[in-house]
Amino acid sequence: MTVRALEDLDAAALAYAERAAAEHADLDYERGRFTQECLPLAHRLACRFRGRGEPLEDLEQVARLGLVKSVDRYDPERGSFTAYAVSTITGELKRHFRDAAWSVHVPRPIRELLLEARQARTQMTAELSRTPTIAEVAHRIGAAEADVAEAFVANGGYSPSSLDASPISDDSGAPTLADLLGSTDAAMDSVDDKVTVSGLLMRLPARERRMLAMRFYGNRTQVEIAAELGVSQMHVSRLLAHALAWLREAMLNDTPPVWTGRGNAPSFPDLRLSVDRADGVATVRVRGEVDRDCAPRLRLCLRHAVSTARGDALVVDLSEMPLLDAAGVATLVDCASAASVAGVPLALHGAGPTVRPILELSGLGELLRS
Repeated sequence: MTVRALEDLDAAALAYAERAAAEHADLDYERGRFTQECLPLAHRLACRFRGRGEPLEDLEQVARLGLVKSVDRYDPERGSFTAYAVSTITGELKRHFRDAAWSVHVPRPIRELLLEARQARTQMTAELSRTPTIAEVAHRIGAAEADVAEAFVANGGYSPSSLDASPISDDSGAPTLADLLGSTDAAMDSVDDKVTVSGLLMRLPARERRMLAMRFYGNRTQVEIAAELGVSQMHVSRLLAHALAWLREAMLNDTPPVWTGRGNAPSFPDLRLSVDRADGVATVRVRGEVDRDCAPRLRLCLRHAVSTARGDALVVDLSEMPLLDAAGVATLVDCASAASVAGVPLALHGAGPTVRPILELSGLGELLRS
């Protein structure tokens, strides 16, 4: 199809209007034919805006959209089609730059101020033979200096530089802007848990708190903790497991559970003592573990049994004692000494495979009975 010159578009527009008004006219065909004749106009107007950061292909698409709107809205009675089309297409191109070309959204008043400030700065640069200051530009356009400064800062939102595009200096191996930006601290996710745990720790008994502090803050082994607290290593392991099980349950519930002294970890009943007398034998049954906390109770019970034996033999039943620490051994040694002084026959009965070696090493082997 022959491409018409710009000055011929008015005549072509009138001819298009006549054909479209004819009876039995194919409006879609006539509209497409006339639009194609006007494509050079859209191309020339799009070229006026190239070099401003937008691809020419995108500008041509916007210009053609404006051309289609011009053809659809054209009314021969309102005057020149060329003038109307140029105005419509140029408006579409400017609107594209205003609304779609900015990488970061900037309010329209700031964009308009930036356009005015740019033009003033270009003129003043030619007049002063130097780049004018922000204050001089603000005085020229009659705007506040702070507003002009904000507009120039917003200019970076049109085509911001990539954080990885170039280093911050000319030195080889210099970091990029992205290297200077902070990242999310992974430990931030655990802040809430740490605050919650610190509050729950205060609900634990003093001994458990001390063990947890020595184990996880002092990096002490269970053997070292047992030696310092005067209990067995197995007892320390069980207490730590109990405390940790309670903390886990408390962390998963809105209301912390009641501390019972027992948990999901294997545990043994609290120390229970009973004394039976039959056939001239006083039997002290020990049920539960003996450690530094409960050893005084056992010592008092055994002392009382020795003092009230009255010629009866004394048997200490250890069959239900799972563990024995240093304090418990000292208690049994004390009982053996008291029984020897009082002349009361003493026997240790039913010591398990864990307790028996401890008693043998403590010099109480001769008192053991199976």
